[in-house]
Amino acid sequence: MGLASAGARPARAVSPVHLPNANVFLIHSALGQTWADNTYATLMTGVSWRTASIQMFGRRIPSPRLTAWVGDHAYTYSRLTWPPARWGTTLRAIRQRVEELTGTSFNGVLLNLYRNGYDSMGWHSDDEPELGRHPVIASLSLGAPRRFVFRALENHAHKYRLTLNHDSLLIMSGETQSYWQHALPKTSKPVAARINLTFRWIDG
Repeated sequence: MGLASAGARPARAVSPVHLPNANVFLIHSALGQTWADNTYATLMTGVSWRTASIQMFGRRIPSPRLTAWVGDHAYTYSRLTWPPARWGTTLRAIRQRVEELTGTSFNGVLLNLYRNGYDSMGWHSDDEPELGRHPVIASLSLGAPRRFVFRALENHAHKYRLTLNHDSLLIMSGETQSYWQHALPKTSKPVAARINLTFRWIDG
C-alpha cells in the first residue's frame, strides 16, 4: 500500500516501522491537536461502550477493555458477532480523514476504550476471513500513550515495541497479519484512559 499525500502534511510526519514481511507506518498528528482532543472528549461520553466477552482456553471471559462497533455490516471476531451501529457525524468525519491519509476505503471501525493500565489487548492477528487476504488496518490512538508490541508468528522472541501517542495513526497492510501478531500489554504504571479506533474493510 502506498500512503496518500497525508493531506499535504510534511513527509517527516510519517515514520516507517521496519519489520520483515510487513508494511507498517506510523503517522503523527493525524487529526491535529484540537480535532483529536475534541474527538477524545466526544467519544468518551458519546459511545455506547460495552464489555464484550472473548474466547480463551475453551471458555468465555470478560474482555479487559470496553468496546463498540460501527460499520456498514456486522463483524465477527473471537466468536462474537457485533451488529452494526450507525456512523455518526464524528466518526464519519474521522473515517474520511483516515481514508485521505491512507488512500484506502473503510466501511467499519472497532472502538476500544482502555480505562487504565490494567486494560489490555492480548496477542492476535487481524486475520478474520471477512477482512480479506491482505487487509489494511488503520488504528487511530486518542488519549494516554500506550506501549504496542509486534511479535513474529514463527519466532515469538522476535519482537518490536513502539509507543502509540495521542493522535497517532498506525497503518498495517500487505502481509503484516500473515507474519506478525500484535498486542497492547498491561502496565502497572499509572496511566490515563486511551481510545483506539481501528478502521477496516469488511466484505459484506
